[in-house]
Amino acid sequence: MKIAHVLSSTHTGGAERVALLICERLVAKGHDVTLLSLEEPKDGPLAREFVAAGVRVERVAKRPGGFDRTLSARLFALLLRSRFDVVHTHNPIPLIYAAIPGRLSGARAVHSKHGPHPDAWQRLMLRRAGAAATNAFVAVSQSVADYALSIREVARKKVHVITNGTDTSRFQKDPALRAAVRDELGIPADAFVIGTVGRMAPVKNHPLLVRAAAPLLGPKARLVVVGGGAEAERTRALATELGVAPFAHFPGETSDVPRYLAAFDVFALSSDSEGLPLCLTEAMSAALPLVCTAVGGVPALVDEGETGLLSPAGDDATFSASLRRLLESPELCARFGRRGREVALAKYSADRMTDDYLALYAG
Repeated sequence: MKIAHVLSSTHTGGAERVALLICERLVAKGHDVTLLSLEEPKDGPLAREFVAAGVRVERVAKRPGGFDRTLSARLFALLLRSRFDVVHTHNPIPLIYAAIPGRLSGARAVHSKHGPHPDAWQRLMLRRAGAAATNAFVAVSQSVADYALSIREVARKKVHVITNGTDTSRFQKDPALRAAVRDELGIPADAFVIGTVGRMAPVKNHPLLVRAAAPLLGPKARLVVVGGGAEAERTRALATELGVAPFAHFPGETSDVPRYLAAFDVFALSSDSEGLPLCLTEAMSAALPLVCTAVGGVPALVDEGETGLLSPAGDDATFSASLRRLLESPELCARFGRRGREVALAKYSADRMTDDYLALYAG
């Protein structure tokens, strides 16, 4: 099959990494795969990985500002010329601009919704129009599917739930890599490291994580926040304001997630809203215990008291208590981590996810 995936950008985010995993496997199965990026000409860090996987990368840039009245027409011209069998959009902007052109070009239109994405009513109307053009509308968790139905974004008959998968083979305990990354960051080998990886946007609520971790931090307890985005400066400033900047590390954006997970002792997710976060299946694959806010699809993924600990959204005190509990119990950390890897291997493989999408592509 000739397949196009449409993304807002090639910057590092959960939806982008899921698309990369699918594309890698589609190419390996012999399909002709193109990534259409709607970002400005400057590539994000994942563009090189798509190319290395054998994916053709093309850009049809959305003009800055609000609604771009020309983008759908430009996409339609490209899609009609290329004659794709499948056009697979990810998240709201590609849904709005590419789903209708994809269907009109003669392709099978498939959409993946990676999170709730509350929106102004004008944009919701555009999303509904895009969803109406799809042949299949995929939610990455049941909670995301329920939300889409609750706001009448899509007809129930089109909704499918396909949970995200990850390349579990990339996430292994590696003592040498653990030591190297800690040395690079200036973290003692025996320190307890609370870590997270992801886009630094308001919905991820990194300030909650900093506030919750702050009372625990010191020479033998560190916080590592890997990622870039609009909230990066604010989050660093908060660490300084709370007096823990020497013990909080912000390496910036990365496409090499396994490298940093190897250095962590616990993975923390403090979001206010989520779909089914790829970062959690990656952390489970790396045998890390989880401390998370109980939002979106997270409670379906994190088995409370078995693979991690959950707290209400916005609750600094409970989140901090969960971190402290793991810091004080290496045995609990190890038990949660072992069980998490077992679950990841059994339920969250990228091969299973890709096969589920291929079934939808075939109709």
